[in-house]
Amino acid sequence: MEIHHDPVGEQIVEWYLAYLLLGAVAGFFGGMFGIGGGTILVPVLLWLFEAQGLPLEHNMHLALGTSMAVILFTSLASLRKHHQHGAVDWTVVRNIIPGILLGTALGAASAALVSPYFLMVFFALFVYFAAGQILLDIKPHATRELPGMAGMSLFGSFTGWLSSLVSIGGGTVVIPFLIWCNIPLRRAIGTASAIGFPIAVGGTIGYILIGYHIPELPELHLGFVYLPALFWAALASVITAPLGAKTAHRINVSLLRKWFAILLLALATKLLLKAIS
Repeated sequence: MEIHHDPVGEQIVEWYLAYLLLGAVAGFFGGMFGIGGGTILVPVLLWLFEAQGLPLEHNMHLALGTSMAVILFTSLASLRKHHQHGAVDWTVVRNIIPGILLGTALGAASAALVSPYFLMVFFALFVYFAAGQILLDIKPHATRELPGMAGMSLFGSFTGWLSSLVSIGGGTVVIPFLIWCNIPLRRAIGTASAIGFPIAVGGTIGYILIGYHIPELPELHLGFVYLPALFWAALASVITAPLGAKTAHRINVSLLRKWFAILLLALATKLLLKAIS
């Protein structure tokens, strides 16, 4: 009996496996460090989309929108595990949500107005900042208490804008701020994971709306969210995000943080070189 191979079908399976692996890695580190996983998701999704031959002029926006949608599931799985450990300050989460939702809408609108080149450079520079923060173990001194509702709303708006623009869960900004306001590190990580959920909700809606009427996007998309990548990456991330959150409460992760920072530096450098070239 002659066996016929389907190269197209095999290639599709390979892409799905790549999304699964990416989601597993991003979910684990997102759950462990409270960062949402976007710092890994965006550059790798960009390269996978280009390798698949998706429209070049929209790949960066697709990577940002899809990453934000994956964070929607990652943050939900992660915050559940942190909540079980009593590491989420829900008062902080409630007070910051109005500003977060406003900021994420502004961030998605900003992304629609700027070029993919600018987004690549801005994202790479932000990842350099995040990696340097981890590698040098920079932590602000706890010198004050949490601000009132107005201050939390203002900070939430900035966090939501930046997080939506570069498609992150917000932990890179939120965790240092909470430590500065006398919140212990593990509780700051858990709270940042919870804040990542409204960031992802607002950001995902924004990227769906700004990409909804663009005709050149690939099949199986919802605005700037590429559904096959979302499904497989989210499927893996909801399994590994709680494992990462659990690990954060059980072991000293300082050495793992250093290796993670080095990985981020490599990803950001490759993305920056691509943008320059």
